[in-house]
Amino acid sequence: MTESEIRAVLTVALMAAFSDGLKDERERALVKRIAENLGGGAIDVAAIYDDVLLKTPDLADVVRPLATTRARQYAYEMAVGVVEADGAHTPAEAAFLARLASALGLPAADADAYLRDADAVAAAPVAAAGAGEAARTVAGRVEPDQAALDQKILNASITNAALELLPESLASMAIIPLQMKLVYRIGQAYGYELDKGHITDFLATLGVGLAGQYLEQYGRKLLGGLLGAVAGGLGRALGHQAASSGMSFATTWAIGQVARQYYASGRTLDTAKLKAAFAPLVEQAQALSTRYAGEIQQRARTIDVKSLPALIGRA
Repeated sequence: MTESEIRAVLTVALMAAFSDGLKDERERALVKRIAENLGGGAIDVAAIYDDVLLKTPDLADVVRPLATTRARQYAYEMAVGVVEADGAHTPAEAAFLARLASALGLPAADADAYLRDADAVAAAPVAAAGAGEAARTVAGRVEPDQAALDQKILNASITNAALELLPESLASMAIIPLQMKLVYRIGQAYGYELDKGHITDFLATLGVGLAGQYLEQYGRKLLGGLLGAVAGGLGRALGHQAASSGMSFATTWAIGQVARQYYASGRTLDTAKLKAAFAPLVEQAQALSTRYAGEIQQRARTIDVKSLPALIGRA
């Protein structure tokens, strides 16, 4: 992709993030921070953020540099991912996607089919079917099997890292639902029944906003030159894995570890303590991810992108 195409796709993604007004101040702050962190190179993402927020660019002008069918399709897919990140798109977001598909010249049937597939991934249930993790009660408190929790956190981290190795946009969309499912499972292991609203608030407290996280994943890919179909689906180099797949591993692992601390404490940790615990765990997990590079690549070979809702349901 050319610089002008990358700039166009990032602009579309940020417009998608603000298409419902982005009323959650935590999410707005995260998107701003991501734009600032992704900037500083040849493409000033922070300046794009300011343009989107203050000027509301015309969609037709924004997408004009997208010269290829694949680039236009990717811009649409990225926008869908941003609006679906919280599990559902609003009427305002649906209207934005319709305008975007029209501006991009995408066939309505193709755009609608992709949106339906994305809806199915985003709406996969967080609540786990069947029994929770094995646990015992000690002094009136639920004490889950810690080895089983370790394995569940590691397994989710490997799966999410594997999803980032796949070229399909839908694969990356499954990462957030799987992180939410992991938090649900850990809460359940400690005797708490959670809903999506609670889990969303928990992740936002850590600084892991949903639309923001999706935007950050794809921003790294765009600016790191990771776009385009990859031969065989698994042709990314290990250096690329460290930049994208490794970060998904690290974020998921850190979320799992902090969730375990939070629910083990009886949900007594405050926002400052949760944030303070999260950042060093992400750094620790980034180093840990290289140890599992072979398992991550092997897991990627087993994932059927057409069955992502079922994958989330089994987690």
